[in-house]
Amino acid sequence: MSEQAARSAARSEPQASEAEELGHDWTGRVAIVTGAGSGIGRATAQRVLASGGRVVAVDLDAKGIAAFDGVAGAKTLAGDVTREATNEAAVAAAAELGGVSALILNAGLPATGAIDQVDLAAFDRVLDVNLRAVVIGVRAALPALRRATAPAIAVTASVSGLGGDPNLWAYNAAKGGAVNLVRSLALDLGREGIRVNAVCPGPTHTGMTQGIQQSPAVHEELRRHVPLGRWGEAEEVAAVLVFLCSPAASFVNGAIVPVDGGVFASSAQFTPWGVGV
Repeated sequence: MSEQAARSAARSEPQASEAEELGHDWTGRVAIVTGAGSGIGRATAQRVLASGGRVVAVDLDAKGIAAFDGVAGAKTLAGDVTREATNEAAVAAAAELGGVSALILNAGLPATGAIDQVDLAAFDRVLDVNLRAVVIGVRAALPALRRATAPAIAVTASVSGLGGDPNLWAYNAAKGGAVNLVRSLALDLGREGIRVNAVCPGPTHTGMTQGIQQSPAVHEELRRHVPLGRWGEAEEVAAVLVFLCSPAASFVNGAIVPVDGGVFASSAQFTPWGVGV
């Protein structure tokens, strides 16, 4: 690299003080990330660490979060996020790292089938993981967040929480509830300086969508309805979650952010390519 090119590259890269000012520096910040064993949750935890922050990686799958074992600034917690004890343990682990700055609630569970075919026990579990666990997580972390500097909460909802999908009524109901829960909490907790936002991923390559990925016809049908013409990656959703919980988003509260390649921009009356449905 020439001396001139090196100087140009140096100018294009934010210095430490600039990164801190822009909110890219997570030094001194601690995040609890649920669903961190794979997909969006794992990518989010990795991004927090890469930004200089510390993280408590929580997942029911102990093998999934083992990737964070021994990583500087990371603690792991294997447990069910629908249990109050798990969420309380996550807050205690965060206290050992310096205290909760951000709560990123990403754990999720799908369910498919007609309303008279899905077992009610399965429906209850979908509600527990996708909605009730958000309530439990916030309640557990709230005292610590009230003591934190620039506290923030981010929830992984879904475009399926913004509209209906065939045979996904249980998931739609749970994620729709999560979306409005975020809006309500933003009003209540915003008065205390605690920001609450959500991301709504569209088709994204994760472990949860692996079954769809193994069905080429369904995978392609979903891809066709994305104006950008492709599925998203977990890291792309993680980037928005980490941004929403950073000082860079200091005036963002109650936002429901589609991270879907433009899916939700459509009225659904026509295909993305302009051909009548």
